[in-house]
Amino acid sequence: MAAIVPTITTDNQAFFDESLTKFSQFSKRIQIDASDGSFAPTTLVPLASMKIPEGVAIDLHVMSARPSEHLSDILNLKPRLCILHAEVDDDLNSLFTQLKDAGIKVGLAMIKTTFPGRVANLIQVADHVMIFAGELGSQGGVIDMMQTEKVPLIRNIKADVEIGWDGGANLSNVRALAHAGIDVINVGSAITQAADAAAMYQSLLAECEKKGVLI
Repeated sequence: MAAIVPTITTDNQAFFDESLTKFSQFSKRIQIDASDGSFAPTTLVPLASMKIPEGVAIDLHVMSARPSEHLSDILNLKPRLCILHAEVDDDLNSLFTQLKDAGIKVGLAMIKTTFPGRVANLIQVADHVMIFAGELGSQGGVIDMMQTEKVPLIRNIKADVEIGWDGGANLSNVRALAHAGIDVINVGSAITQAADAAAMYQSLLAECEKKGVLI
């Protein structure tokens, strides 16, 4: 069954803290988006300002052209998983090694135009590969289901890697994503903007468990 992971994407510290507290009450795995404006067009809550509650597994999605400049802050946060973009101009192999040495799992994110075969060497050492099908630094985008064609390509490179999805996931499409072989579905606005975030989370999980296809 695919995991549903609530995602926090904001430049508002109060909203960040409120969302983290609320989401941690019904989900033990949360994705936090971080952006310094160098890779994504927006600047989000700084890594140095983030405080992570005990017992919550954080997937930290770092959108920075030079993630090495934020390594100390990442290590201080001690996320369960740190996801870096394949397209950045930085030594990802070195960063992956340093993160793994600190007990942090490593993830590789690929934007829509990145072909898995081009970054096969990085996929082979990653614990997680994120198919990024949204808009960098924002929530509420329109899903691009064509990106699911990357799933078998990634599996051919590393069969047991965890595959995540980010971009446009909601109640109308999570079942299709789960059936396409996605292991982790990051959900932003569908949960953040729901009248009852916990109830929406449960509905998304239930939808992923359904068999068959949508008619």
